[in-house]
Amino acid sequence: MKRIVIFASGSGTNAENLIKFFHNSDNASVIQVLTNNPHAKVLDRAKKLKVSALSFNNIALTKTNDVLNILKASQPDLIVLAGFLWKFPESILERFPNKVINVHPALLPKYGGKGMYGMNVHKAVVANNEVETGITIHYVNENYDEGAIIFQATCDVNTSDTAEDVATKIHELEMEHFPKVVEKLLNV
Repeated sequence: MKRIVIFASGSGTNAENLIKFFHNSDNASVIQVLTNNPHAKVLDRAKKLKVSALSFNNIALTKTNDVLNILKASQPDLIVLAGFLWKFPESILERFPNKVINVHPALLPKYGGKGMYGMNVHKAVVANNEVETGITIHYVNENYDEGAIIFQATCDVNTSDTAEDVATKIHELEMEHFPKVVEKLLNV
């Protein structure tokens, strides 16, 4: 059985979707959710779905080996960043090479980098009159949103679309494609 650990910072809809997708799988399961936000809704979602959920602070992630040691004990086959807003430390990337992925709410390399997440991305897409946007699932490296691209899916941006409209379209793409891509990566 392949083991998935999810990192999230907010509401956790992608995390919940992944947990439910793998709930009855014979091949993989989400064994743990970790968050940098002790008030994140993802903690409630995970606990409701009977998945271990823990919060940590910046010191535990970047200054000590606390989070790394949690991961070593969990032995994940894949670490999935699903709305995790902090830069991922090199110590974890080195320990789990090519096992950390992220979903980004734009077609990288456009609209990537520090500060480009959530509504910041969608507002930029609308402000620049893009006709298309989408999601990118990519490996995580030492730089924001620069890891090798695994998968992209697109959607149209209409001239009447607001940033909120774009967010809804992106969320639909994430719900549809993210679990399938995770499953495919685990079956390689």
